[in-house]
Amino acid sequence: MLERARHMRSNPTDAESRLWSILRGGRLAGLRWRRQQIVDDLYIVDFVCFAHRLVVEVDGGQHAGNEYDKRRDAWLQSQAFRVLRFWNSDILTNREGVAEAILHEIESPGARTRANPSPQPLSRKGREALEGAHNG
Repeated sequence: MLERARHMRSNPTDAESRLWSILRGGRLAGLRWRRQQIVDDLYIVDFVCFAHRLVVEVDGGQHAGNEYDKRRDAWLQSQAFRVLRFWNSDILTNREGVAEAILHEIESPGARTRANPSPQPLSRKGREALEGAHNG
């Protein structure tokens, strides 16, 4: 799964590249986003802001009515994530509107805030260090 996520990060679609240019480096309200992130060793999400438990998915036509996506979204929601989906064409033609929709979701009532962050997944180095501390 890690190799697949790396491949997806290295080979983004045009829409994913455009959205990443909005999100990366804290460009959107200073928030930290990760792209092609593995969540709970089960799913790879396009973009995630762990501080707000928000997943943003970039979809092409193959995702219309997709049962796998429905199950995946239901699982993510059961883990307290909110999921926003945007069509490729929306991102490519209306970047400002997409950015506003993401900000609106973050600022909406009931959204998690930085005052109540969820833990971020450990990197490989972090997991190795933690395992070493437990084993040593």
